[in-house]
Amino acid sequence: MRSRAFLGLIVLIGCLAATPLHAEDNPPSDKPQSCEVPASLLSTESALPKVADAVKDGHALNILVIGSRSSTVGTSEASAYPARLQAMLRERLPSTTVNVSVELQVKKTAEEAAASFVKLLEDKQPTLVIWQTGTVDAIRSIDPDEFRSAVDEGVVALQKAGADVVLMNLQYSPRTETMISVPPYLDNMRVVAQEHDVPLFDRFAIMQQWNDQGDFDLFSASHGLELAKRVHDCLGRALSKFVIDAAHLGPAQQN
Repeated sequence: MRSRAFLGLIVLIGCLAATPLHAEDNPPSDKPQSCEVPASLLSTESALPKVADAVKDGHALNILVIGSRSSTVGTSEASAYPARLQAMLRERLPSTTVNVSVELQVKKTAEEAAASFVKLLEDKQPTLVIWQTGTVDAIRSIDPDEFRSAVDEGVVALQKAGADVVLMNLQYSPRTETMISVPPYLDNMRVVAQEHDVPLFDRFAIMQQWNDQGDFDLFSASHGLELAKRVHDCLGRALSKFVIDAAHLGPAQQN
């Protein structure tokens, strides 16, 4: 049962490449989806001051996505949401050098991933870290309190290393709702984000919104790779707006 749940959760996330991404690669060939996101889901009271300073001072904006990948279904590197994020930020911040790289933490819990953060940030020295977590913990039924402690320690490590942090929660999958108890992990990520004043990109609520309003049929497994590409493109677009807004970058910086 949990094996099927795992496959259902990861089928849409696609493969995230561990090498630098290329914004010049073409986006998905089909027309952009009608995947608007309510302003309430993209607003945050927490800021990204280091991102703001990098853009305003003319420095490179180096973003590290710490996430996972599917071992069975994936998108091409250029179609995955980190590459789409990079492309959208380069488009909206043409005077800024934007680089997005990905560090894969395959099948690792939050605690296991966080153990590598000190060394990882010494090597990468990113301006911003986007930490995508929660899925493996939910599948393994890690105690929610232990999960919260692990996320807390991970965020502290990232901030001590000098990076801005964005937390990204689990993806929404209606096919697994009866198999995995997701709310405790969503709630605990929200608590940690509030305690450390870091933005939380609510991927779960955003994807649920798209599914409910009919932009994507996330219940059906028949669309496979093409659906994953479209979802990733929309996530990249939403995330680029989220980062720019959280950094309070106005029109003067976006030219």
